[in-house]
Amino acid sequence: MSTVRKIPMRKCVGCGEMKSKKELLRVLKTTDEEIVLDTTGRKNGRGAYLCFDKNCLEKAMKNKGLERSLKTAIPKEVYESLTKEFEKLEHA
Repeated sequence: MSTVRKIPMRKCVGCGEMKSKKELLRVLKTTDEEIVLDTTGRKNGRGAYLCFDKNCLEKAMKNKGLERSLKTAIPKEVYESLTKEFEKLEHA
């Protein structure tokens, strides 16, 4: 008798869709209050998830979804660096 493994589901803070954890990108607030992209999905800290789509990042900026999920104010510079990193991922 084999057991069925549960697939971890997460909600995108941009579009609000539930997807499997592997289909989303994790944005992380570290213990040093630094906001970074977590490509492994295993780093310590508070995380929020986004689709691999630049539109979802723009929606999250507009509706302050990242700020709510990470429970902190996010400066413009961080959003700009996240946008650049998203562009790198899209071209890769």
